Amino acid sequence: QVQLVESGGGLVQPGGSLRLSCAASGSIFSIYAMGWYRQAPGKQRELVAVITSGGSINYGDSVKGRFTISRDNAKKMVYLQMNRLKPEDTAVYYCNQRVGSSFSDPFGSWGQGTQVTVSS
Repeated sequence: QVQLVESGGGLVQPGGSLRLSCAASGSIFSIYAMGWYRQAPGKQRELVAVITSGGSINYGDSVKGRFTISRDNAKKMVYLQMNRLKPEDTAVYYCNQRVGSSFSDPFGSWGQGTQVTVSS
């Protein structure tokens, strides 16, 4: 069972930036699609970004043009660079590993989440 540990959350002013990191354990990482999701109070968990094993990327509509997902297979890390943050980006951000290599594969392991708060 892979373990995912997120870091990098915090309090930031509107218009600011944060970089989230997700560290994965386990011997195999590069073959799996990895994603970031978020959940705000009273709302359903929603897609932020997903990157396949081949490097294809899918973003949620609300973050396109502002957020960038990337991965470093050698380090077993996934990153989420968040720019031009808005108050509505406030949520707990979760790292997820799919059970396969593509966008359509089922969800696998989840991290514990990291809080991002955008407020002045």
